Amino acid sequence: MSKEKLVYLDNNATTPTDPRVVDAMLPYFYEIPGNAASRNHPFGWKAEEAVDYAREQIASLINVEPKEVIFTSGATEADNLAIKGVFEMYAQKGNHIITLTTEHKAVLDACKKVEKMGGQVTYLEVNDKGLINLADLEAAITDKTIMVSVMWANNETGVIQPMKEIGAICAKHGVLFMSDATQVVGKIDVDPREVGVHLMAFTGHKMYGPKGVGALFVNRKNPRVKVTAQMDGGGHERGMRSGTLNVPGIVGFGKAAEIAKAEMHKDAERLSGLRDKLETALMNNLEEVYINGSKENRMPHVTNLSFKHVEGEGLMMTFNQNIAVSSGSACTSASLEPSYVLIAYGLGDDLAHSSIRFSLGRFTTEEEIDFTIDALTKGVSHMRDLSPIWEMYKEGVDLDAVVWSAH
Repeated sequence: MSKEKLVYLDNNATTPTDPRVVDAMLPYFYEIPGNAASRNHPFGWKAEEAVDYAREQIASLINVEPKEVIFTSGATEADNLAIKGVFEMYAQKGNHIITLTTEHKAVLDACKKVEKMGGQVTYLEVNDKGLINLADLEAAITDKTIMVSVMWANNETGVIQPMKEIGAICAKHGVLFMSDATQVVGKIDVDPREVGVHLMAFTGHKMYGPKGVGALFVNRKNPRVKVTAQMDGGGHERGMRSGTLNVPGIVGFGKAAEIAKAEMHKDAERLSGLRDKLETALMNNLEEVYINGSKENRMPHVTNLSFKHVEGEGLMMTFNQNIAVSSGSACTSASLEPSYVLIAYGLGDDLAHSSIRFSLGRFTTEEEIDFTIDALTKGVSHMRDLSPIWEMYKEGVDLDAVVWSAH
């Protein structure tokens, strides 16, 4: 394989920054260096104006009021602010939070922290398509429940949850509904108020903006949501998040939102076509390839495939000099454990270990998909040629019935 050929299919981990975004950011590094909180000179005024404009661009993308957009350092901080901030603010009402076992670690670890602070957390299972059971959700709500936190779309599989139905259950019981929407904002239409979401975390670097800047949507009416600040300082961001604002990053985040609003439908249509081409070709070229998660309710640019009797990390080594993909979430890729998300879907360790996530993006080309199809077909075939387990499988041996020796 040519060392020069590099294909990037790990857009769920992070997207390349759009050159138009970089162009918008550049003046705020040097020509307009002001602190947005400096109210006594033109540099500060211009920085504040730029932040206000970016807030409007982002609010327009998700159809909320600009004052409802609170800037953070990213979605992880936004998740923490929402979960811990609500837990502390609503302590008199209750101490119970409901979430899913398949949430991002930023949510799961924040919930673990809440448990250490005396809270109770219910972790609901999902079905084999990765979807929540709505009856289980309703049954889990008690008079102590203050919030339900459900990821809009899963980062490993792209599976989209039934947000409107979840929102209706939360509204019926007077419970706040929070969502980590990191993988959907800027990719598909997202309107938190329409589906009953009261807090929503998202970030710039998943939508062709810069890293290090994100936001939390906090609903201001019906109900007016309050969160306890997790960082103390100058009372920035309506008292919810202190710290000097990252003006260049926020400008870039705003520009990314503006571009997404104009182009995401066209991008989604093109990428779903390329994603389907990739899936169809690999499933036609190779035996025992499985799509993980719901095929009907998923993001247009993501597929998570298992190649039976092939170890995912080993398979990636056959092409990872040329193609960037993932065997799980970027935040857990240092772990050799199988994906906890796929295990929650009911996959056995063998299929979970043989999974690869392909996440396409704005700059993905058809030529790159053709290259990937060829590389994966050769890689899987090569790995299986070397595998005695694949040989046994082809000979009709029932591998589930084999008793493997420990020696």
